[in-house]
Amino acid sequence: MTTPATRITDRAWLRAQIDLAARRYGHARTDVLGTIWWYSASSVLVAPTLETLAKAEPPLDPALDALSLELLPDGTLVSAQSSRRLTGDVGAAFAGMIEAVVAALEDVTGARAPALRAIATDSVANRLLWNGAPGLAEPMAAAIGLPKPRYADVGGTTVVRRASCCLLYLATRQDKCLSCPRQTPAERERRLRSAFGQGGQ
Repeated sequence: MTTPATRITDRAWLRAQIDLAARRYGHARTDVLGTIWWYSASSVLVAPTLETLAKAEPPLDPALDALSLELLPDGTLVSAQSSRRLTGDVGAAFAGMIEAVVAALEDVTGARAPALRAIATDSVANRLLWNGAPGLAEPMAAAIGLPKPRYADVGGTTVVRRASCCLLYLATRQDKCLSCPRQTPAERERRLRSAFGQGGQ
């Protein structure tokens, strides 16, 4: 199902998406569900523009009125597409989009804006890392007005040193994510090395 990204700022529509998130992940506080939803959604929303920037192409417009979203029936956001090239400043365009969604989420779910912005930072850092352009992350975050992104080297593999927590473990009662910042640094590195097949080296 395809829908305009501007629907995210429709409080009734967004509330329905949070209700669907509760069905997918488990019932939790509304602010927790809003944070989980944004952890996924932010990565999808920033992807079209960052992928073009990573290829040194003219960037696609990240504005909500330029984006369309592909959703599964259960509300899962699969992808986003932008309908036009950006003609203005990319940092300002990203900031406008992100702040509009953050304001809607804060209003509907009570999730705190600083935590949501930290998630956006990590989404930018991850998308650029996946597209082979991690060097763009810090200047891009600064241009948007987001917290500084950080990377770490784990046995020769570059990973995002996350500033944010998705809070998924609070809804699912499962273990924290491998790179969750709510672990000791030693535990995080041990789990990442294990996932990369590096053992304790």
